[in-house]
Amino acid sequence: MSTEKTAPSPAAMGGPRESGSPGEDSHPEAYLEAYPEAVRDRNRWVVERRGARVPVDPRRPAGWLVETEPDGEGREIPILTVFLTNRECPWRCVFCDLWKHTLERRVGPGDLAAQWEVASGDEAVREARPRWVKLYNAGSFFDPGAIPGGEWASLAERVRGFDRVIVESHPRWIGDRVWRWRDLLRQGRGGAEGGGAELEVAMGLETANPAVLERLNKGVTLDGFRRAASALRREGVALRVFVLVQPPFEEPSETVAWAVRSAAFAFECGAGVVSLIPVRPGNGALEALQRLGQFTAPRLGALEQAWEGVHRLGRGRVFADLWGLETFRRCSPCFDRRLERLAGMNRSQAPGWAGHCASCGDEWGGREKSTAGIAGSGGGW
Repeated sequence: MSTEKTAPSPAAMGGPRESGSPGEDSHPEAYLEAYPEAVRDRNRWVVERRGARVPVDPRRPAGWLVETEPDGEGREIPILTVFLTNRECPWRCVFCDLWKHTLERRVGPGDLAAQWEVASGDEAVREARPRWVKLYNAGSFFDPGAIPGGEWASLAERVRGFDRVIVESHPRWIGDRVWRWRDLLRQGRGGAEGGGAELEVAMGLETANPAVLERLNKGVTLDGFRRAASALRREGVALRVFVLVQPPFEEPSETVAWAVRSAAFAFECGAGVVSLIPVRPGNGALEALQRLGQFTAPRLGALEQAWEGVHRLGRGRVFADLWGLETFRRCSPCFDRRLERLAGMNRSQAPGWAGHCASCGDEWGGREKSTAGIAGSGGGW
């Protein structure tokens, strides 16, 4: 399994319960307003379509879980992922739903340490003995408005015993704060250099289609992403990249090709990992774009084909983000088997078995066809 930049759900250990929904019912007229062309109007447009936030506690993480992921040598690595409760990211990406589990202010002194103690103290976490840790904070770890620099030493002391620490960041925050955090992690016991954790930064490219990227309201260009990635490479910091599968403003017929092209761009920028994230409705803005004919939720086949296309590049590891994939269940006879297939592809880093569904007519696994179909009744993807 691979869990990336997706909002925590009740399924996460200690995760919050959902509350609220997209703002359609409270602002029906807002759904008729076109998506603004002017950047200055887009933040308002996105925020007006939101529902309520999920109540969160600044001294408890929004959720945590243990998963596994193959490293560059094919070894299965146990990973602790902690969804840190924090302030919302300053950008208002039109596709993002991470704001649902955020505070409206920055965390206070000692809050992050308290969150870490809750997650790391979980019995299942201790039994799993994770070697890597992902600290995802629904924004940018290096945003000075989110995580106070004074909290870094305390947090680094708690996580430098892992082999690798993975955090997420907007490309604009790549700079001196990243290098300071890297140096804190690399300190061994007693503050000596060496023996600590290696740093990996996860950045959202989202898409290499410049016209679509501009409209996502992310506040980054391909050149800006390339510069940030180059700085990470120069400083010896590993990079993983998030790529969206079927973002808004993209023709569904082109989504697989653009996902593969975006992954190729990420690998050219030095990424060792690309995580493919199918765009899920649920943040209000995407529902509005659906009504305007500017967004179509991806089908499961698009994620499967994108994974296979990126794998054929042979440039690095590729993971399909399986979090919340139940959203895309359309055909019960084949969904569970295809989900299992994707999970196996993530683990093995090899294409899965070919097949077809007698119920919905879908085929998967390239040109090959399985001799055994999946019988049953149900709708198509």
